[in-house]
Amino acid sequence: MNPRELLDEYGILPKKSLGQNFMHDPNTIEKIVATAQLMPDDTVIEVGPGTGQLTAELAKQARHVIAVEVDERMQPILEDRFADTKNVYFVYEDILKTDVLKLVGTDDFVVVANVPYYITTAIISHLLENYRRPKRIVITMQYEVAQRIISPVGDMSVLAVSVQFYGKPSIVSRLKPAVFWPRPNIDSAILAIDCYERPAVDVPSDKAFFKVVRAGFSQKRKQLRNSLSSGLGIKNKVGGTLLEHAEIDPSRRAETLTLQEWADLTQVAYDELGW
Repeated sequence: MNPRELLDEYGILPKKSLGQNFMHDPNTIEKIVATAQLMPDDTVIEVGPGTGQLTAELAKQARHVIAVEVDERMQPILEDRFADTKNVYFVYEDILKTDVLKLVGTDDFVVVANVPYYITTAIISHLLENYRRPKRIVITMQYEVAQRIISPVGDMSVLAVSVQFYGKPSIVSRLKPAVFWPRPNIDSAILAIDCYERPAVDVPSDKAFFKVVRAGFSQKRKQLRNSLSSGLGIKNKVGGTLLEHAEIDPSRRAETLTLQEWADLTQVAYDELGW
């Protein structure tokens, strides 16, 4: 039964307030499962199981599937559908309020998510900023946002730096609206993030790193001397000195810096500003 038929049977309508678009295309589901690269002993956190189309395929590949669903109206569908599936466990709460590491214990884990567009970046941040990250994240999201995440140096953003600091992102496939019901008005992407055991560059602290990055991007079209100084609340002369000590031209713009240059600048700021 496809999602529309299941929802009709249980008298449930998609909620616009939750941005619900249910995946129904078997080929897309197969591609997502293949992208997750699951092993028989893997634990999967599935975010947004909906009516369980993807859940059923994940359960065939993984040792455990822990599916986190915010819409409690899905509970009767999921509990009925998976009553005899012993390796699937459901948690009905907001993933952003969920202690993922408590759910998985000491197990390594993979995250697979098909969630509303408005919450995708928040979910990625929630997962990556934990002290222990998934081995891999596979998530469907707005295609244009996925493109921003994989941006190269020269076209970077806070979002791109934030993800690439913790893992290697790649767009696996572009999805047309027809693979979902109801159909969204835009194309989607399957984004995979292979998470590093430790961040891509060494920094005195993650907090300090992102403080500097956000300051640098606070006025994106301005030279780094100005945006960094404004974002950190310091004088332009001090901001320029920090950049020079990190061997970065103060006239450059934030989108042109490499991760290593952000790390070097963070170390200088950490040392010279007494953080």
